[in-house]
Amino acid sequence: MILVCFLYKNESETYFASDLNTNNRGFIITQNKYHKYDSIFKNNPEFISKSFDFPVGKPNAKGYYNAQKFRNNNHLGDDWNGVGGGNTDLGDPIYSIGHGYVSFAENIGGGWGNVIRIIHQYQGKYYESVYAHCNTINVQKGDLIKKGAMVGTIGNAGGLYYAHLHLEIRDNIFMDIGGGYAEDPTGYLDPTKFIKNN
Repeated sequence: MILVCFLYKNESETYFASDLNTNNRGFIITQNKYHKYDSIFKNNPEFISKSFDFPVGKPNAKGYYNAQKFRNNNHLGDDWNGVGGGNTDLGDPIYSIGHGYVSFAENIGGGWGNVIRIIHQYQGKYYESVYAHCNTINVQKGDLIKKGAMVGTIGNAGGLYYAHLHLEIRDNIFMDIGGGYAEDPTGYLDPTKFIKNN
């Protein structure tokens, strides 16, 4: 059997397979790529987001400041630091900005360190929040969490930086981790603006 996959940049993935030994019979399966998340939130509606809070100093970032804002030097997120500066916020709690599903939680090394990725369903759309440089991770892939749940602690990517939280919010939930900076911000949202407006 030969399996050929055609992947498109839309909401469906189409698969075609034909068995050349049985008169070229084939089949086509079209699957909504959001199916996994549709199912998770349909079966657990209490984890659908209704609003969002800041990930530090909840709910409104009290005691923290945005040291490097979205799009400053092509930055794709916000860098949250404690007002004391340096490593004074090392080990401080990081909270989920909204109800959601943990899709990733592990150390990827490099400049990222420990990373947590959470999928949020909100007003019929999907968003992803990314929390990077964590000192510790308090959740695991597959967890369903509520807004304000402690998901980890602020870190410094193994000593590469002064402690801070790098937060991204994406409206394309299928992107790879990326580099944290890019001239083209397609797929990324201004975290502070998104949280304040929602």
